[in-house]
Amino acid sequence: MAPGGVEMSVCKTYWIIMFLIIIMLCISHSSAFLNKVKHRTFRTSVISNADVEELWFTQRLDHFNGADGRLWKQRYFINDTMYKTGGPVFLMIGGEGPANPAWMQYGTWLAYAQKLGALCVMLEHRFYGKSHPTEDLSTTNLVYLSSKQALADLAHFRTVLADKMGLTRSKWVAFGGSYPGSLATWFRLKYPHLVHAAIASSAPLHAVLNFPEYLEVVERSLATHSPECPLLVKNASDTLVDMLKDSKNYDKISKDFRLCETLQIQSDMDLAYFLEVLAGNFMDVVQYNDDNREFEGVRGTNITIKVLCGLMSDMSLGTPYDRYASVVHLMLNTFAQKCLDVSYDTYRREMSNSSWDGPASGGEKKKRLFFYQQWVYQTCAEFGFYQSTDSPNQPFTGFPLQYHLQQCSDVYGSSFSAASVADAILQTNENYGGYDITSSRIVFPNGSIDPWHMLGITKDINDDLPAIFIKGTAHCANMYPARPEDLQQLTYARDHVFLLLQKWLML
Repeated sequence: MAPGGVEMSVCKTYWIIMFLIIIMLCISHSSAFLNKVKHRTFRTSVISNADVEELWFTQRLDHFNGADGRLWKQRYFINDTMYKTGGPVFLMIGGEGPANPAWMQYGTWLAYAQKLGALCVMLEHRFYGKSHPTEDLSTTNLVYLSSKQALADLAHFRTVLADKMGLTRSKWVAFGGSYPGSLATWFRLKYPHLVHAAIASSAPLHAVLNFPEYLEVVERSLATHSPECPLLVKNASDTLVDMLKDSKNYDKISKDFRLCETLQIQSDMDLAYFLEVLAGNFMDVVQYNDDNREFEGVRGTNITIKVLCGLMSDMSLGTPYDRYASVVHLMLNTFAQKCLDVSYDTYRREMSNSSWDGPASGGEKKKRLFFYQQWVYQTCAEFGFYQSTDSPNQPFTGFPLQYHLQQCSDVYGSSFSAASVADAILQTNENYGGYDITSSRIVFPNGSIDPWHMLGITKDINDDLPAIFIKGTAHCANMYPARPEDLQQLTYARDHVFLLLQKWLML
């Protein structure tokens, strides 16, 4: 052994130990940092004083007919208060209702934008809100209402705005929830050169004629409060259906449910419409259960599964049938309505009114938030999604698939037959791929309470097409502003999306 060999060995051992300690400290510090990033809570009331201005963009009526030169004005909004030069552009896609400027002040996407220095833009969907491409909503004009035309609107808007604002080299990210989540997916799929990534929350991607699974999830979601809740609902629904077999009960039913007029059941459509309206109270509450939507100006956000099941289990209110009626009373009082209109003839007349000021057009000042005639048209012409009672594994009865299909021909004409609707749905899946998405940089958050998750992506397709399945949350929950009482898994989901955004924007 060479002179000094022992001392040199001890010295080497000392430095090796010190090196390992330093490495361990670095790893520990890094883990702590990553842990802070992973469990960050996104607060989203970040620009409450922003000035939200209505802006207008010129679009072609028909993007797929070069000989048609008709133009119209589409509404959009911009928030540039968080933008940093070179930052990304976040594009919020409008859907089956007016584009709400509140989203330019609140929402998780703005928290992401603040951290990433993004420019935020929201484009209203054609034929909804104030974006009126045609003089009315006649069936002749509604042919220009489609997801294909909407995607072409997005593409042209993105191209022109990027050129106008010097954002051609910026990375654009599409955001959307529900149907706009589908559009965000399809925008990335069909126009990959224009959109770098997409956040597709609660997006139904597989078009289907009959969707009885919706009510199956409603049953399971009610059962998360108590196993008895959906059984009580079923008991009440069945009792009502039995009572409806005898017209002598119509006066009592009309009083019990505070109907605007004495009940008249003259056809299967009358019966189905009445039963669907009542079931709709539970469907709506489950779909949006405990979502933080109050900032949008939505009433009734305090009515949750817990509230409805509490009413249904309250024996002091009488029988399950009586409690079912109490749910209607709660809804009427919450939405400041004196009575419940369950006339199918009235509904059909409203839906057939082609005026932009019609009661079912879903304009800015309309109180009715369900059954937009434009959206029903899209279901007849593209998607289906009919939430029927055709499954035995759910608590309701009385509105089968045929009832939904009959509405298509009643409102939009005899050309909308069952066969034509089925063919349109087939074309939609052929065009977009349904569940078989072949793309990249799209994330699919879904909630287990939300019935629409059944038509979405709930498992990773691959590393670049990840799914985030959030147990215990409802429709688009990850998009809404964060609250201290949010479920931990919802907070993790928001963080997960943010980490994906960071990763994808580096590419």
